[in-house]
Amino acid sequence: MPATLSYEVSGPRSPEIPVVVLLGSLGSDRRMWDGQVRDLQADHTVVAVDHRGHGDSEVVPGPATIADFAGDVLALLDSLGVDGFHVAGLSMGGAVAQWLAVHEPSRVQSAALLCTAARFGEPSGWIERAAAVREGGMEAVADAVVARWITADRAEAEPELVASLRAMITATDPEGYAAACDALSGWDNRSDLGRITCPTLVLAGEQDPSTPPEVLREIADGVPGSTFVTLSPAAHVPTVEIPDQVSETLRRHLVEAAKAGRA
Repeated sequence: MPATLSYEVSGPRSPEIPVVVLLGSLGSDRRMWDGQVRDLQADHTVVAVDHRGHGDSEVVPGPATIADFAGDVLALLDSLGVDGFHVAGLSMGGAVAQWLAVHEPSRVQSAALLCTAARFGEPSGWIERAAAVREGGMEAVADAVVARWITADRAEAEPELVASLRAMITATDPEGYAAACDALSGWDNRSDLGRITCPTLVLAGEQDPSTPPEVLREIADGVPGSTFVTLSPAAHVPTVEIPDQVSETLRRHLVEAAKAGRA
């Protein structure tokens, strides 16, 4: 059964208005997209989503798959009466966006894949992280995670931003986080990248230690006709670190998708 997701819909709603779905990273909630919601809601219906086990969404104990996370999103959109949509996903959200683009090509009008991967390293690392969180709670990983989210210079200049991001991470339910780690341990979309046929933006943060530009380049090389962009200064969560640049890049992508007849 799909999980019940917490979400927020912003902007105008009518059949003529394009819908943009925003899917966040492991350990985040939908506030990581606040800058993009602000900038896109004037002329888009923006649906910002908390994944299962994140934010205010339902926690589903036990292992999950990326397909499960995608199924949650589809069930939510069905409940909202949304058929076709554009999707933007960051990190784990980018994996969910890839799954949707591969398996729901008639519904996904375009995809923006930010700081994500077709495969997030060896499964053992995610299995170990899930075990650490189940045993020690979110404090076991919070400092290491936030250190990858923004660049060191930005962290030094804005300790209050670091504190707010750390609070977001530690507010995540440990079992929800661990189940997401389980999902990432089994994620491998490399052989299916060529099945993504919608207009696709692939965006990397130049200083991202988690999914560096070469990891995003693998996706761009595998998705026919995709657009590859690197932004700087940006680590793993540029939506927070350089929100205006991310919004501008997303808007250009959506305009190009509209020109391609996928609005």
